[in-house]
Amino acid sequence: MAQVTADSLIGRLVDGRYQIVARVARGGMATVYRAHDNRLNREIALKVMHPHLAEGDQAASFLQRFEREARSAAGLQHHGVVAVYDQGTDGDMRYLTMEYVPGTNLRQLIRDGDLTLRRSFAVLDVVLSALAAAHAKGIVHRDIKPENVLLEQGTGRPKVADFGLARAISEVSNTTTGTVLGTVAYLAPETISTGHVDARADVYAVGILAFELFTGRLPHAGEGPIQVAYAHVNTDVPPVSAFAGHLGRPLDLLVRALTARDPDRRPSDAAVALDALRNTFQQIPNEVLDIPASAAPPPSQAAVKAARTAVVERPAAGRWAAQRPQQPPPPPPPARSPRRGRKVLLAVAVVAVLFSAWWYTERGPGAYAVVPDGVVGVAAQQAEEALTEAGFTPSSVEQYDSEVPEGEVISVVPDEGQRWERDERVRLVISLGQELAEVPAGLVGMTGQTAQAALREAGLTDVEVSREYTNDGARDEVIWASVRDGDMVPTDEHVRLTVSDGPPPVTVPEVVGLGADEATGTLEADDFDVQRQERFDEKVPAGTVLGTEPAGGAGAQQGSTVTIVVSQGPEGTVPDVVGMSVEDAQATLEEAGYTVALRGFGELFGDGVTETKPAAGKHLKQGGEVTVWTW
Repeated sequence: MAQVTADSLIGRLVDGRYQIVARVARGGMATVYRAHDNRLNREIALKVMHPHLAEGDQAASFLQRFEREARSAAGLQHHGVVAVYDQGTDGDMRYLTMEYVPGTNLRQLIRDGDLTLRRSFAVLDVVLSALAAAHAKGIVHRDIKPENVLLEQGTGRPKVADFGLARAISEVSNTTTGTVLGTVAYLAPETISTGHVDARADVYAVGILAFELFTGRLPHAGEGPIQVAYAHVNTDVPPVSAFAGHLGRPLDLLVRALTARDPDRRPSDAAVALDALRNTFQQIPNEVLDIPASAAPPPSQAAVKAARTAVVERPAAGRWAAQRPQQPPPPPPPARSPRRGRKVLLAVAVVAVLFSAWWYTERGPGAYAVVPDGVVGVAAQQAEEALTEAGFTPSSVEQYDSEVPEGEVISVVPDEGQRWERDERVRLVISLGQELAEVPAGLVGMTGQTAQAALREAGLTDVEVSREYTNDGARDEVIWASVRDGDMVPTDEHVRLTVSDGPPPVTVPEVVGLGADEATGTLEADDFDVQRQERFDEKVPAGTVLGTEPAGGAGAQQGSTVTIVVSQGPEGTVPDVVGMSVEDAQATLEEAGYTVALRGFGELFGDGVTETKPAAGKHLKQGGEVTVWTW
């Protein structure tokens, strides 16, 4: 088959709405395009499923599963999740529309090799937090890997893509071929051996991802997928410290727990794994957190031996001190003359030599020297000795510097190599080392604004705040910080705070078409407060729910109010006032254009309306009389 170099979908208008602009990526399940939503005038990602996934007898089953999983993913709201907007079909095309995240993915960051442990923990924290939100809704990702962790351009914030969408594809693949779908390097042993997938399989994949972030490599190597799969099933993941000598036992224990071959020995879901990750983070020394994963391989025996036997000392700064200028040669001996003449000439010569020496050292070249090289970047005492040897008087000032170690010279005034009068002061700027600030106590538990103010007061101004839904903390309360209470950290430290957005939103049930009482009971069962509004409708029978605010299927906070709009039937239809107080019933009937006649003892004893004549839903010309019974 000839190779196709052009993509026929570029430029196509999908479903009369989405204009495909460019292809972003192609994977085993789908091709992702950048597209423009002409209706909402925004840029989106359009994910087009490969047609072969729904061919033959499995087409209908695939479409049902695909739509079901897309709806589940669309209901997942989390700052670390790529949002799913819509799903649909256009001819034989099955597609999803999602949030477009410009930038790169975690695979590229791993390849670059400059990930620090601190950054790796921050990425894993967001991934597990997003998975925890999914697992709480019964959604399993099934395909966690670096390619599915996108990094926002500019901010570098991670977002997890393809939530829940592998399930529909996996079920069709299992049914038709008996194979397991997924990226073999991250598949859990039980998924490979039995096809079983639950939240613990996602935890295993995150454990493999953590190993890769910490060491820059995957734990199992092989010539092909079969050998790698065999290793997952039959071999434990090795300790990370075996591949990166600066990593210690806490990281070994974390990765071992996440990647246990027996799923019963792993954390039960991502929320439990997230707690383990954050507890481990607290045990890592600050100096280790900022070492890039690729910067500290385990030392070899040869390197250890060389370090012991090949110590090279830096030459003393004084070796580069400028030498004093050569003294002028003495004057030639006087010519033979009579004795008196010799005495006069000798006196003149002495005076000339003394004057020359005075001029040379006080006004001439001998009054100056050159500031020696090699005083910048050495210890302060060594630099002072070099300046003194060169004929200068050293003085010093101190300042903080994030690059020059404490006690070493940052700069010299005047600069090295410049001429300067002898015995004049030469100023050395000495490093105090990196300026440190003490992390305020009690950040976790403060409100987000209070925590930021406390950090600024401590001298830490580079603060990034993200928010996530959680049941663990009150809304606007800090639930995690990238620095620990009382730690001394550089003042330019990038501090990350995670602030609670309160409990996760719940989905409003769909109650349109139900009776008002049934709809109210359904909503109250999900802990919503219910308010009722009524309006006339020519087509919908009285007492039937026309709609809700928020609409069914939308997300809303637990305990919030949902308003149901109930039909009063066509105008000229008696409203349903049974159960209302006499005052409310009378007001409702009069608002509908009827006069009211009261019967019974409800006015005396406070009972509500028990019956109307004509009954609710009956037609009665406006201005007619409705009898209200109250016993």
